Formats: sequence, C-alpha cells, structure tokens
Amino acid sequence: MSLTELLLRPVLGSPAKPLITHYDDKQGSRVELSVATTVNWAAKTANWLVEEFDVEPGDEVAVVLPSHWQTAGVLLGAWWCGARVVTETAGARVAFIAPDGVFDAAATAVVSLHPMGLGLPAVSVPDGALDYLTEARLSGDQFTPLFPVPGDTPALGSSTVDEVLAEARSRASSASLSANDRVLSTVEWTGAEGILAGFLTPLAAGAHLVQVSNADPAKLASRREAERTTADLPS
Repeated sequence: MSLTELLLRPVLGSPAKPLITHYDDKQGSRVELSVATTVNWAAKTANWLVEEFDVEPGDEVAVVLPSHWQTAGVLLGAWWCGARVVTETAGARVAFIAPDGVFDAAATAVVSLHPMGLGLPAVSVPDGALDYLTEARLSGDQFTPLFPVPGDTPALGSSTVDEVLAEARSRASSASLSANDRVLSTVEWTGAEGILAGFLTPLAAGAHLVQVSNADPAKLASRREAERTTADLPS
C-alpha cells in the first residue's frame, strides 16, 4: 500500500473534517482543506503523473516547493502512485517548482502557489513547462494505483515507504500528537527532513495541521487563538 493510502486511511471516515489549514502571512491568505478536498487534490495529482509522465513505483519526482496547501497535494499525489520524492531536479522524471524556481529539468511542472488555486497566466509558463494546477485539475477525482506499492519502495530521499511511515509515527508519538490535536507549524518543507518534520509528522497522527508560511511572529499568538491549536511544531 502506498504511503498516501497508509497516511490517509485513518481519516477517510471523516471526509468533512479539516485536515490542513494554510496561512500565508505575506499574501494575507487563509485556505482550509478538508480530508475530502485533500484526497481529491492528491488523486488528481496522482492521475496526472501517471497519465502525463508514466510515473511508476520508484520513479523520482522532484518537489522543490515551499510549505503550501498545493505542495500537500503534490506530495500526496506523488506518493500515491508510488513515486520517490526527491528535492533535487537532476534525474527526476518530473520536477515541481515554484513560479520563481529554476527551470532546469526535462519535464517541469510549475505550481502557481496562488492562494485561491488559480493557475498561471499563459505568459508566465516557460516554454516546455506545464502549469500544474491548470493541467492536473482536469484529471480524475479518484485514483487506483496501476501497480502495487510495496513497503520497500523508496518514498522520500533514500527512505522507503515503511521507514518513512515508521519515523513519522515515532515523531508524532514523541510529541504526544493525536487525531484530536490541532498543530501549529512554521516549519518549512525544505529537503527530506523538512517534509518529514513539518508535514508527515502531524499527518501521521491524524492531526489537523495549521501551517503558517512566511510567518509574521507578531501574528502567531492570534493564529493559535483563532484556530484553537493545541500543539506547536518547533521551527
């Protein structure tokens, strides 16, 4: 079973439950994703990766993106079809980059990071690149892997599905996180460690992640109060 299925299976019974709330203090935005919406974006991404790039278990998919609700859909979609997420574009079957990212991969998907989920203006897409949001939203809302994803399939850097899940669950347990928690985090999802610490650890607990990007320290107290958070992830 894929890492995405293992992570999301415990929360599928509550599709309306908020799973990820994303603040961008630079943009002044707040976006909340339910379990159902998160699964929907992951499915669209997985279908798009398989249909557009023939991604199979173990294939490298580079994710060079900041902590963002769109990044969550990219990561979960990549793992759902069995991809190995890496954070360097060289050698990857496809690379997901931000609009200001370095366009140096043969197959590149530019992620708009627009707070309301709008795609990129046509003039902003480099020649040879694809607009992830515009393209992927046309893919199916449900995904079934074409191939089984064994536990020893590489999932994040050099770590396998089983290893990543075990480490994320161990960290969640050490932080005493549970499905009843609402976790405030300013951790950037940079590199495998950032993805594991900032994204996978609360997800492994089934907790509601309140992710603040470009955090304004003066606003964090009000974020905690407004979102009724019960725990913080150290940045």
